[in-house]
Amino acid sequence: MPRGFGIDWAGISKDEVSRGNEAIYIFLICLGFVYLILSAQYESFILPLSVILSLPAGIFGAFLFLKLLGLENNIYAQIAMVMLIGLLGKNAVLIVEFAAQQHSTGLPVLKAAMQGAKVRFRPILMTSFAFIAGLIPLVFASGPGKIGNRTIGSAAAGGMLFGTIFGVIVIPGLYYIFGSIAAKRKLIKIEDENPLSEDLTH
Repeated sequence: MPRGFGIDWAGISKDEVSRGNEAIYIFLICLGFVYLILSAQYESFILPLSVILSLPAGIFGAFLFLKLLGLENNIYAQIAMVMLIGLLGKNAVLIVEFAAQQHSTGLPVLKAAMQGAKVRFRPILMTSFAFIAGLIPLVFASGPGKIGNRTIGSAAAGGMLFGTIFGVIVIPGLYYIFGSIAAKRKLIKIEDENPLSEDLTH
């Protein structure tokens, strides 16, 4: 380039560079909200950890699909990962909530975890694979904006696939670990593990 010219960011790219890497703070805030909401729902500070710790499998799947398809970790991928927190958390809640309800009726923690995994297995697979099937057009998108569509579709589909496959195996084990801890140690005297959503009488 001739003397006197330089290179600089402009437009949206300039805004992104000036803001820095704030995605990690957004993820931490999302996880914090999920933890607090689940703590209120289960009336337990320990049981929500079985939901939170089941999420890394899905995030790994999202990064793996992005790597395999040669896509970048951009704002579209990060939106998909924030969405995965809610979707994979929903799968974990289905198992943990049912297991906690069974445990509150007197069933041992191990049997409650196995019962939750068995009863919730089919609903989790049905909803998860239906969601993945809906993302297939985004994964193979073409035309204008195809990179953005492929990125958000691939990250969401990969995260949902891995999170579902490994979640149905990992979540009952996590509930057994933290359910056993919660059964032995109450952080507050009036702590009750029975989910509030299951307390309603019609």
